[in-house]
Amino acid sequence: MADEPRWTVITGASSGIGAELARVFAARGYALVLAARRHERLEALGEEIQKHHGVPVEVMALDLEDRGAPQDLAEMLRDQGIRAHTLVNNAGFGLRGDFATLPFERQMAMIDLNVSAVTALCRLLLPGMLERGRGGILNVASTSAFQAGPHMAVYYATKAYVLSLSEALYEEAKARGVTVTALCPGSTESEFSATADVEYSRALRPGIMSAAEVARIGVDGYEAGRAIVIPGRTNWIGALGAKFLPRAIVRKIAGSLQRGDVTKPAKEANEGA
Repeated sequence: MADEPRWTVITGASSGIGAELARVFAARGYALVLAARRHERLEALGEEIQKHHGVPVEVMALDLEDRGAPQDLAEMLRDQGIRAHTLVNNAGFGLRGDFATLPFERQMAMIDLNVSAVTALCRLLLPGMLERGRGGILNVASTSAFQAGPHMAVYYATKAYVLSLSEALYEEAKARGVTVTALCPGSTESEFSATADVEYSRALRPGIMSAAEVARIGVDGYEAGRAIVIPGRTNWIGALGAKFLPRAIVRKIAGSLQRGDVTKPAKEANEGA
């Protein structure tokens, strides 16, 4: 087992933080399984990584909004004899707008991807990690996880779930040599922010970070065995403020920051789909 590749399974790997996480893990010698909907982007990223880092890369195109997709991914890994050393749950999407007017179907799909798929993949792959006593899970949450988010209500709630789940699994797994880390980025330059039109939200103007920087800090924290990683001093201060200020004040601030230009139609963005 000592010579077995450290396979890292990354969902939502075709762009943004997911693609940068793939580059960071590859640079540190991890073999990669790249999973997302956009097969062509995954293939291009895989070729780039193999060229620059020489690690094995497998591409698995599937849509994790499909309730059966996590099981399909686990079976694909088993069929290829791949035992996951690290799972990176990055795939997700957000919608900005009022809860009562955003499309019902897309809000439920957001829960399917941001919550259900994350939970399913953790449950499918964590037992093998515990049995082998190595590896772990890096779940991409958000600084949104630390407070309610009017005008992005479901997105904030899903990230709060990811943070809570990750912290609980961290405590359950750490004594058996397995790390579970929640990466909580704040404002990040990525396709997500551009597509979602959140460049109009004042919440994303101060302290913006590059996706590459967020990925590097996230992997550093995961490899150090940390439960929660919040990249950037501005984001850390914001999370701390959400913890100690009265919740009524925090949610009003979040709502004001996320309101943006209410005359613009709501837009959807995927985190590395």
